[in-house]
Amino acid sequence: MLKFILRRLFFEALPTLFVIATLTFFMVRLAPGGPFSREKQVSAEVQRRLDAYYGLDKPLVVQYGRYLANVARGDLGPSFKHATESVNSLIARAFPVSLELGLWALLFAIVTGIGAGIVASLRPNTWTDAGPMTLAMAGICLPSFVLGPLLLLLFGLTLGWVNVAGWNTAGDRILPAITLGAGYAAYLARLTRAGMRDILSQDFIRTARAKGVSEHNVIYDHALGNALMPTITIIGMDVGTLLGGVVLTETVFSIPGMGRLLVEAINQRDTPCVLGTLVIMAICVAVSNLIVDLIYAYIDPRIRAQYGAKARKA
Repeated sequence: MLKFILRRLFFEALPTLFVIATLTFFMVRLAPGGPFSREKQVSAEVQRRLDAYYGLDKPLVVQYGRYLANVARGDLGPSFKHATESVNSLIARAFPVSLELGLWALLFAIVTGIGAGIVASLRPNTWTDAGPMTLAMAGICLPSFVLGPLLLLLFGLTLGWVNVAGWNTAGDRILPAITLGAGYAAYLARLTRAGMRDILSQDFIRTARAKGVSEHNVIYDHALGNALMPTITIIGMDVGTLLGGVVLTETVFSIPGMGRLLVEAINQRDTPCVLGTLVIMAICVAVSNLIVDLIYAYIDPRIRAQYGAKARKA
């Protein structure tokens, strides 16, 4: 298993991060304008000193090489728009906020999505099936940039139950987590229902029931683990989608996280901040995919046996 983890890190995660960093660097640097183009007009001497201080007077290839070397050391560089702070400090302040929001949204999506899918699969073609699946379809069709303002209008402005912006109280977590996790929960609900219906129709389930195994044990010991394998895959693969939703959700709810930091950095042409934010997001996606693979191995003994056999053969 250790060899599997190392192989995933060195042959998949690191090349992906390299490609993302490279494409983002050249796309941002080759865009028209510059990081100081919106500032008031300065003299040529001041502009020259700014370029020299930030290394913008060097050839693009040299800038790229320095950037990769700094990233390899964990240094994401100085911020162009926050003269007293580095990109590392900006991300260190914003990342915990986005991580907490993402975890709350993921928890909401897993609990409600998988729970609704299980309930719907147990009694197909009844109201306990049609109700959750109708809500799931509505969640799929309603994007977060529409759902968020609607929730704000109803629960924030009309009813006054929660704050309309900020990240200070426990109540400030509720609406953003629902907004970010609703569409995710809808996909998980429909996928879980389909997986459960397929597994419950298998011969080994009929055999378990014929042997007198209780329905509770049939569902949770025999069916659920097998049915959740595709769902776990989607959970890992869609973390990138969840991070993309963080950008919209944090902007709508004025949350000081990574998504809002990225939007402000793009608007201000703060190249190091844009690059650093995207690299951290890519690392999060790579780590989540690795965690999904480990969960796979924990749930399915065949995968553990497969990697164990490969290790013994090596």
